[in-house]
Amino acid sequence: QVQVRESGGGSVQAGGSLRLSCSASGYAARYARFLCMGWFRQSPGKEREGVAAFSYDTQLTFYGDGLNGRFTIAPEAGAQNRISLEMNNLEPEDSAVYICATSRGGCGLEPGIFDKWGQGTQVTVSR
Repeated sequence: QVQVRESGGGSVQAGGSLRLSCSASGYAARYARFLCMGWFRQSPGKEREGVAAFSYDTQLTFYGDGLNGRFTIAPEAGAQNRISLEMNNLEPEDSAVYICATSRGGCGLEPGIFDKWGQGTQVTVSR
């Protein structure tokens, strides 16, 4: 059974940093090697927004608009299908529930291509 789990998150003051991790388990090897893993965020009253994604197949990364190089997604060494999201110089507007997702069919920031989703982890940035 496929499971997607996030860890990290929490509260930080503006200008601070946080690191999120996401692991996906239960995939057969023929899928795991080509998996796309992405981060989305959602805050009350707003649509789910693609933040970053990483393709194990192409090793390409994708980033949402407006992040200005503050976020970095990367695979974690020594672990299969585990990615991190480093978030620096956080702003109050970054406050949201951050949700990890996986896709076996392509990679990018469109929520529709992702078929497995985690429960999400809260990130709160205060002024």
